[in-house]
Amino acid sequence: MKKLLKVRLLLSWGLFSLSLSFAQPQPGWMLMDAEKDGVHGISEEKAYQLLANRKPRKVVVAVIDSGVDIYHEDLKDVIWTNPGEIPDNGIDDDHNGYIDDIHGWNFIGGKDGSHVNQDSYEITRLYVQLKKKYAGKSVDQIAKKDKKEFALFEAVKKQIDEKLAGNKAESEAIQGLYDNFKSTHEYLASKFNLTDINPTSISSLTIEDEEMSSAVQTLNILMLMTGSNSYDELMSQLDEALSYYGDAINYGYNPDFDPRPIVGDDYNNSSERYYGNNDVKGPDPSHGTHVAGIIAAKRNNNIGMNGIADNVEIMVVRVVPNGDERDKDVANGIRYAADNGASVINMSFGKKFVHDKKVVDEAIKYAESKDVLLIHAAGNDGEDIDVEKFYPSRQFLKGQAKNWIEVGAISWKDAADMAASFSNYGKKNLDLFAPGVDIYSTFPENTYEFQQGTSMAAPVVSGVAAILFSYFPELKTADIKKALLTSVVKYDGVNVTRPGGEDLVLFSNLSRTGGVVNLYNAVKVCMGMLK
Repeated sequence: MKKLLKVRLLLSWGLFSLSLSFAQPQPGWMLMDAEKDGVHGISEEKAYQLLANRKPRKVVVAVIDSGVDIYHEDLKDVIWTNPGEIPDNGIDDDHNGYIDDIHGWNFIGGKDGSHVNQDSYEITRLYVQLKKKYAGKSVDQIAKKDKKEFALFEAVKKQIDEKLAGNKAESEAIQGLYDNFKSTHEYLASKFNLTDINPTSISSLTIEDEEMSSAVQTLNILMLMTGSNSYDELMSQLDEALSYYGDAINYGYNPDFDPRPIVGDDYNNSSERYYGNNDVKGPDPSHGTHVAGIIAAKRNNNIGMNGIADNVEIMVVRVVPNGDERDKDVANGIRYAADNGASVINMSFGKKFVHDKKVVDEAIKYAESKDVLLIHAAGNDGEDIDVEKFYPSRQFLKGQAKNWIEVGAISWKDAADMAASFSNYGKKNLDLFAPGVDIYSTFPENTYEFQQGTSMAAPVVSGVAAILFSYFPELKTADIKKALLTSVVKYDGVNVTRPGGEDLVLFSNLSRTGGVVNLYNAVKVCMGMLK
């Protein structure tokens, strides 16, 4: 989720896939209507026509993420401002425990204004914890009561070793491509005086050198595959890929890396709440900015793109680094949002290992007591979440959260290609699907980009939920959730390629509802509830 799919590279025969779309729909396809436009959008125009005679109220949506560029031209007018706080006076005016929390809070920052940018993965932190107890020991030295934990230690160590080796191999392969294409560029520039290198300009070249001919052909294929319009654009993507694998090697799977001293909290005290700083943008707000734009980018201002919801304010809660989020921060982020007026919390993050499930579960229950709806992205591993565990989740040690919606991603394509190839799924644990492929939204510094992932699908649902809360204030969270789940567009009898696989399965078997979120249908259900 935090890890952008365009740098989740799949190496094969020396090539890789950054974005395998050979064509893209219109940038706002998520808002469109299946019947009118031929894509699986939320039918936004029809819904707003239906709501024309209703008076909306302001609704706060908390984006718990990597941070948000609150000064973005398409977001600055929709950012939540704490009404009880006087900016920059160094005083906790509203007595909520957070000083100058004007637009939200940053739980992974230090009191001196510093930030956690990179962090390790949870599996690495688990390994460090277990290593203190079991390093250098064999199974015959382990007490019976500890054998299960020792087996976990060995499994975790093996996985980290394998991940490090795999990431290093992929990084080296990409570095090879990078170096190869750089020399190819220099050759073309000198031999043909060709500086504007793109698929068109190199397709007709006759190159006699066999090795260089192969390099040029591969360069051309990669530009076409990735949708790159130029050599510079492709090299930029390769740079991003190298950065991704470098982060995994140097930070994610590095047992010696620990940025937590930056925060200055007692990390072993999960009940500690009041730490961090008020800089909600952080060093890398790309992911959170994209998510926020999907929900609420200023509508109809002739700038960039339209978000889904009007009359919405985005509360920014920063807990997600370039690495795995920490449970303590997630729990505090949920509590902060619930205490400060959020009706919806969007959570486009997740991981396969957990450090302190109890503290997160208690925060989810607390949000439920405040009647807050939690929308969570299911993950991008193409796995069945009925089988594989991901965190956080609706499942408690006993029972499950009633205020939770789990979201998978669909593409704009039809039939077999409708379910996003990367999306997690689950007949029991995934609630519904939403647009999550080729989603155009806000990016830092007044820019816009296409991104894909369940990270993009979750805020589609959050935006739809925000509209329902806004236009139907009489309804409770349970009603809104029911409206969202019962109003999905179903595709009974439609076979799709199983995410993460190649076999065909019924789309209706990939989630609890068997459908795709639809704002127009949800509005009609809410209207029916008030009769």
